[in-house]
Amino acid sequence: MIRPVLEIAANSLGSALAAQDGGADRIELCADLGNGGTTPSYGTLAITRDRLRIPLYALIRPRTGDFCYDTGEIDVMLHDIEMCAKLGCDGVVIGALDTQGDVDETVCRELIAAATPLGVTFHRAFDVARDQARALDTIIELGCERVLTSGGEATALAGAERIAGFVKQAGSRVNIMAGAGVDVSNISEVALHSNAREFHSSAKAVRRSVSRHRNDHLPGLQADWWQTDAVIVRAMVEALSRHENQGTA
Repeated sequence: MIRPVLEIAANSLGSALAAQDGGADRIELCADLGNGGTTPSYGTLAITRDRLRIPLYALIRPRTGDFCYDTGEIDVMLHDIEMCAKLGCDGVVIGALDTQGDVDETVCRELIAAATPLGVTFHRAFDVARDQARALDTIIELGCERVLTSGGEATALAGAERIAGFVKQAGSRVNIMAGAGVDVSNISEVALHSNAREFHSSAKAVRRSVSRHRNDHLPGLQADWWQTDAVIVRAMVEALSRHENQGTA
């Protein structure tokens, strides 16, 4: 049996390197993680790819909000995918829905064709789809290698039973990756109830500003920030290992 995989959603170079140091298996690099994530900058992608030894997938999302994209936004995504390929990324993370809440096959086929031969993950647009079972079959037909999902719930723990259903439906045709609210306190429980073999987390902690100067009128411009923590990543890897050993004992 393939061992569990831990993917870290990294919002910066620092987060990606911390995830690697903690033993993560793969990075999903993005910006604006607090709002669901958008495509990271060229500089962030280039330097992160240069310094990582583990697989790097880039989120391809031109803005926050819904997953119904106009022609201009599609062009942006196609150019971002081209950038990822040139920089040597291992894969991209995509997703698009039509106005009825179904997977937008036309847009997704165009994005996937542009990404070839990179790996493709379908992101949590899947959780917004009006019929997730139907959407999963469509995603499989499109040729994606994995789907990130919380089971349509706010967290993967709350949606674990539905994720288990997707795992059963998918079989060996596509990997189901459980994500949203997954942390060291619940990753074993998510693994137990979802039957997923891949897990997605930011594993973040607050990083304190080193600046000694503060302008109290502008706290948002000099605030502390969230960054992936290697200690938390390592603890999650160990939790998955313990769960795996208990399951095979």
